[in-house]
Amino acid sequence: MPLSIFGFQALWSPYLIGVLVFITVIYFLVTTKWRKDFKVSEPLKKEEAIYFVLAMVTIYIIKGSPIDLMAHIMFTMHMVQMAILLLLVPIFLIKGIPWWLWKVAIEAPVVKSLFKVLTLPVVAVFVFIGLFSFYHLPAVLDYIKLNETLHGTYTFVLFVSAVLMYWPLIQKMPNSSQMKPLHKLAYIIANAVLITPACALIIFAPNAMYETYTNGEAWLKAMELCVPVSTLSSLSLSGPELFTNMTPVADQQLGGVLMKILQELIFGVLLGSIFINWYRSEQKDPDKITADALKEHQKKWESQQQHQL
Repeated sequence: MPLSIFGFQALWSPYLIGVLVFITVIYFLVTTKWRKDFKVSEPLKKEEAIYFVLAMVTIYIIKGSPIDLMAHIMFTMHMVQMAILLLLVPIFLIKGIPWWLWKVAIEAPVVKSLFKVLTLPVVAVFVFIGLFSFYHLPAVLDYIKLNETLHGTYTFVLFVSAVLMYWPLIQKMPNSSQMKPLHKLAYIIANAVLITPACALIIFAPNAMYETYTNGEAWLKAMELCVPVSTLSSLSLSGPELFTNMTPVADQQLGGVLMKILQELIFGVLLGSIFINWYRSEQKDPDKITADALKEHQKKWESQQQHQL
């Protein structure tokens, strides 16, 4: 059965286009024409503008195009959508928003203390993994997808947690502490390891776990998140099996596998980027001994002297 039966609004989300265009216009006004109001003379970099536009375009592709509709029909597309939304878009946003604009946001009185705690590497990674894993518990996902307000709220909170998770890794705020390359590598690997149990639960489950992808009544209710109720009531639909030849179990397993593959690809690119930048920084002055390295060498030498005594 073709997806066109759900209508133009469900397929292409014109309201979301309007919202994203509005946000993009405000972004360029703030970072160019209005930046003097923030007492900033630094111009918007071309790289920042490209990353921000990429973020907006990617959000529309995964939340406004037929991909979003398919994500409510097939669990596979849901996991692809989650992977791109949570693991790719935050990178674009962090890199696309100028540091001084981030500074205005994160140093607001209500935000500052909370942001400082939630961007601690250990806290950030466990909050994100915890929220992601909790969301994909069968009872939780089915309950959230049956309530539009709850679904939107939880998705937003999950997305914010993804931004906070990436912040220690990617941010380049002036006069702020930066993670060492080796720590960045460990951070990415820890993230990949910690998310594995949630993916494994989905991949190796012997039966389809989610009612909103298997039960016709629950599925129709969940479809109200992206299809107008008036349109759904005019259609005679029994369940997602009308739009796919995959069994629910195969669909679920493929979704878990694709989530893990996309995560590994994105993290692999990050690892490669960190290695390259680390190598280049070392090549600039190979004979330079940093203060940290000198201190470490001194500690080892003192330890050896004490041991000999």
